[in-house]
Amino acid sequence: MRYTSEAVERAILELSRLPSIGRKTAQRLVMYLLKRPREDVARLAEALLALKDAVRFCRICYNVTDEDPCPICTSPRRDRSLICVVEEPNDVLAIERTHEYRGLYHVLGGLISPLAGVGPDELKIRELIARIQESASRGEPVQEVILALNPTTEGDATAYYLARLLNPMGVRVSRIARGIPIGGELEFADEATLLRALEGRVTLS
Repeated sequence: MRYTSEAVERAILELSRLPSIGRKTAQRLVMYLLKRPREDVARLAEALLALKDAVRFCRICYNVTDEDPCPICTSPRRDRSLICVVEEPNDVLAIERTHEYRGLYHVLGGLISPLAGVGPDELKIRELIARIQESASRGEPVQEVILALNPTTEGDATAYYLARLLNPMGVRVSRIARGIPIGGELEFADEATLLRALEGRVTLS
């Protein structure tokens, strides 16, 4: 059943393209926006445009940022001998909420998944290797790489692929402990669980 308003139908179509939003949810959102003052909708539209115009990916760690390099990569308070590798920027936020991790990050932009057609070349793996090599050449070697990847089949495959690449470089490779349930995702874990997982990380060889 379609609405008689082309504008409403277009808004529903665009919203339903978003992850986890079907047509019914999109309809509810559109009806909500129709009831809001025009200035509220304008602020939302401006925020979405600013998202595309102002936000970029850090050229060092590939986290989302307004500044390049990002504030984490440029902070003098960060431990540069430690890099935490995560799947997506949401995982950086999750770990930062613990207020305990003081190292740097590297965002892969996904996980190895042959069934989905995602191989190592589609991820920021070469960039991670180059980053570690550059740090060593500057006399600031990376001592440990923590793999904070989701405990899924794809996360396991990616972790062991990275371990095979990094171990010959003389870098300790560890993975966060299984405080995260099998099949769970970091961004939905609470701070205490994430902290225990970081503290209980195990070395991959």
